[in-house]
Amino acid sequence: MTEQSTSKRGGGAPLAYLPAAWVTVTMILAARSLASTWPLPWEYDLPESVLTLIYAGSVAAVVNLLWGLHLLGLAYGRSARFPAHFTVWQVVNLLWLAATEVYVQVVPHFVFSLESLLIKLGEFALGLVCLYLVRNDPATVAHYAGAQPAGSPPVVTRLIAAVLGVVLGGAAGAVLGFLIGAGIAEVTEMSCFEGACGYFAAAIGLLGLIAGAVAGGILGAWWSGRRRAPAAGG
Repeated sequence: MTEQSTSKRGGGAPLAYLPAAWVTVTMILAARSLASTWPLPWEYDLPESVLTLIYAGSVAAVVNLLWGLHLLGLAYGRSARFPAHFTVWQVVNLLWLAATEVYVQVVPHFVFSLESLLIKLGEFALGLVCLYLVRNDPATVAHYAGAQPAGSPPVVTRLIAAVLGVVLGGAAGAVLGFLIGAGIAEVTEMSCFEGACGYFAAAIGLLGLIAGAVAGGILGAWWSGRRRAPAAGG
């Protein structure tokens, strides 16, 4: 009786699969974006502002592909952790959509496109709907809550999370290391003869990349393996 009323209030079980379906669509769009934009820097002489958006979009697409695989693994197993992980992923994507639109409108060399704006608004709206489903829709919440007993997640889920951690950690470590190296070169007034200061900053960046990738991989595997202790029976 309770399950039937909950299903009716939540709009039925099919809605519980909408967030996972949206993850799949986003991954397809990310792959399409990579395929369509990656050749552009070599085929055309593009302004630096355009190249910046292309490179940032490529990184975001790769992250979405890896992160999406992790989410699909959780959704496939009906993991109770899927709503929380999906929420973080969706919020990050919404912020990315907003940031890219602001960038396109503010930075020169871009022209206003009503079609592009409407597509982003549609993605934003669908993302908000999915957020509502995983957080507040009774049928969707019940679909995942307690669906799996506590225990270790699938190996593929932990592997995907580890790879994602390697990518994100390596990228963050490389940027941070390069900035630190450039700062050290600036403070010590290191000679830039034949690019010495640049090579030094790049070397520190490479060390940061390695350290960040290792730390990110370990953190990703650990984070994906966390399980909340089951509530004690009353």
